[in-house]
Amino acid sequence: MDTHANVASVNVPDSEMQARVELAAAFRWFARIGLHEGIANHFSFAVSDDGRQFLMNPFGVHFSKMRASDLLRVDADNIDDEDERLDPTAIAIHGAMHRRLPHARCILHLHPRYATALSTLKDPTILPIEQTCMRFYQRVAYDFGFDGMGLGEEAERLPGVLGDKKVMMMGNHGVLTVGDTVAEAFDSMYFLERACETQMLAYASGQPLNPVSGEVAEKTARQWEDYLPLVDKHLHGVMDVLDADEPDYRN
Repeated sequence: MDTHANVASVNVPDSEMQARVELAAAFRWFARIGLHEGIANHFSFAVSDDGRQFLMNPFGVHFSKMRASDLLRVDADNIDDEDERLDPTAIAIHGAMHRRLPHARCILHLHPRYATALSTLKDPTILPIEQTCMRFYQRVAYDFGFDGMGLGEEAERLPGVLGDKKVMMMGNHGVLTVGDTVAEAFDSMYFLERACETQMLAYASGQPLNPVSGEVAEKTARQWEDYLPLVDKHLHGVMDVLDADEPDYRN
């Protein structure tokens, strides 16, 4: 399968090309730091105003090899179930999200080690025990209704769980982040996994946790939101590293 032909012979708008390059960088980086599962998991980005036209990684391409031109342009209203380039669970989950949540421009779904482990607990709440954890204070949707892999009714159920939030702990499954930009969703996913790592390590100590008050947690979460320029600088910093080491992600 050569998905490179997907954009090689057509004129791609600058905004879409930027999204392709940024998504490819996100795939490469998460492969580097071990948050991927080979060719499993999926990212998407809406390229139409209503969110129903979106980019998505093709089934079978390893995260560490993803290129901007590999990404497929998908129509949420006209999905070919027989298209072998599309992972059935990917297209079901992201198709439902983009159809029903226009604010979810970029959607990243992963099964990272610590966040997934936390999602398996009876209480997967991210507690305000340090400032990265506090970023997510009362800003996470928690899904307790897992009903199999993300197909059919399961996929259609998830947008209602996420609602107007931008992070979802998917109980017994993994995690999902959304953003207005690739950079926002990328930064959120990175720090989500770091927060969950800290909490799982704290749990492993066997010592009582020491969460801060709700007032302090909310104050810190708002400070994170005011620090939004961080997200673009984070992704651009990652792209600088990739430009030096493996620039073919831009192809």
